[in-house]
Amino acid sequence: MRCEICGKKVPGKPIRVKIDGSVMQTCKECSKFGKVQKEPPRPARPRTPPRRPRVREPSYEVSEDYNTLIRTAREKKVWSREELAQKINEKASVINRIESGKMIPDIKLARKLERILNITILDRIEDEQLEDTASSTRGGTTIGDIAHIKRR
Repeated sequence: MRCEICGKKVPGKPIRVKIDGSVMQTCKECSKFGKVQKEPPRPARPRTPPRRPRVREPSYEVSEDYNTLIRTAREKKVWSREELAQKINEKASVINRIESGKMIPDIKLARKLERILNITILDRIEDEQLEDTASSTRGGTTIGDIAHIKRR
């Protein structure tokens, strides 16, 4: 090990010194330029809590006719796209893209829309469907098993 100040080879263990807010490994001669630091105590190994079995949260996907459901529910309430966007704290362009089918809302946005419009656009994916796709692969789990890919 070499001294971080003068560059000389340090025989034995270097001395930890705090100089201008930086802790450095120095030789005995350079240690006088700062305050000698004690070795930090070794952290005790943290105890790991016993593992609890994972509870699978239900998976959801947006139904295929989400755009017409949202548009008809909005029109029933006689709201403009701007009014609906304001009520759910989104931009009107987002509502426009969703209703035109150019954008699929994420789960959080879909829940907002369901709540404000009193509709259901999220379909629950059963655990059996997820297990069937995972067990059908030869080489183990793939990205396609985890993420449900929706094709148009």
